[in-house]
Amino acid sequence: MSAAPPVSITAIHNARLASGALVDIAIDGETVVAVVPAGTPLPGTEGEILDLAGYVVTAAGAEPHGHLDKSQSWDAIQPPFGDLVRAIESWQAFAQTLDEDETLDRARSTALRMLASGITAVRTHVDLLHGADTLIGVRALVRLREELRGLMDIELVALGGPTVPDAVFDAALDAGVDLVGGAPHLAEDPIDDLDRLIAIARRRDVGLDLHTDESLAGADTLAAYAAAVTGWHRPRSAGHCVRLSMMPTEDLATLADEVRAADIGIIALPITNLYLQGWEDDHAVPRGIAPIGRLKAAGVRVAAGADNVRDPFNPVGRCDHLETASLLVAAGHLAPEEAVDAVTTGARDVMGLPAAGPVPGARADLVAVRAASLGEAVAFASADRVVLHRGRVVARTTVSTRIASPSAPTPKTAPPADAPAPALPTLVPTGK
Repeated sequence: MSAAPPVSITAIHNARLASGALVDIAIDGETVVAVVPAGTPLPGTEGEILDLAGYVVTAAGAEPHGHLDKSQSWDAIQPPFGDLVRAIESWQAFAQTLDEDETLDRARSTALRMLASGITAVRTHVDLLHGADTLIGVRALVRLREELRGLMDIELVALGGPTVPDAVFDAALDAGVDLVGGAPHLAEDPIDDLDRLIAIARRRDVGLDLHTDESLAGADTLAAYAAAVTGWHRPRSAGHCVRLSMMPTEDLATLADEVRAADIGIIALPITNLYLQGWEDDHAVPRGIAPIGRLKAAGVRVAAGADNVRDPFNPVGRCDHLETASLLVAAGHLAPEEAVDAVTTGARDVMGLPAAGPVPGARADLVAVRAASLGEAVAFASADRVVLHRGRVVARTTVSTRIASPSAPTPKTAPPADAPAPALPTLVPTGK
């Protein structure tokens, strides 16, 4: 990757929308001010113009549930393949050796890969550690947020278990963390830990983003969470929620009503949950993904994210919201349009961010992907992309491919013995 200053854009020509319409777009500062059929006069604008012929333009990607402090640690840890318990044990052992600068380097590398893919907003959990220095990860990610200010929006969630004292949560919030997080379903007394986390958030008057019901069976914390925060004024969301995929239709409908009343945003995390679930089964392996299609139909606000990237909880990941969208289509049975919404406008909504996209009045956070249609963009996920954050180009990737031309057809009769050898295939350029 090479660095270049952001470039302010005042107009986009020949962009194709998710609907298939070919349009021109006017931008004033951070805001989209007009979207008109291509070739139609735009409001008076002066400045840089992008011609995006051959690209599909949508709202920029948003990652509503990341772990930048853990990301890209797989090679250093070399953890065993396995379920959530093994992943936690591997990470906790490695966390005793964490270095702030090394954590920042890994987190920065992952964040910039996300930005190049078209993700301009990230909410990342950061572990509150045990030992003498509990805020190594917090300090690293606060530094990252300052480094990337103006390129992407980063929200931080303090992730602590029942053995992390309230004072450490307070210290993290004082250091610049935005929300309270945790995983109460893993505690010995899940409801007690849930109540404590909610109490900290209420005392500090900040939002909540909790890991909940992160197994195919086990503790039910989401219903208690919903009952406790109904009517509250701060943002609240719940990630994973894979237990919901195993619930009978009637029970899920009841829970969805409770979640909707509490205005909790539900975040599905397909790649990590596909990796972590079902290790104990040797046939008919269950696949747990929060059923956000059914939840959305019930009026619940939903989103989806990638969660972990190459750490003990997920050994793969491309830092690309279109990878998450593709998994929602293949494993979550969403239409491509619904899947893209979950990783763009839906994710921004759950994160409490201003609406973005190629819509008048929306923030000019946009991603253009070389494709003929939205379905093709999700299917092929071309790396040819242009990324705008608040009306400025912050990343552009151009791919060049050369493919050998096909060999000449085999003649029906053999050439004379003294005929010259055929020339090697020539290389012909394709793409940009």
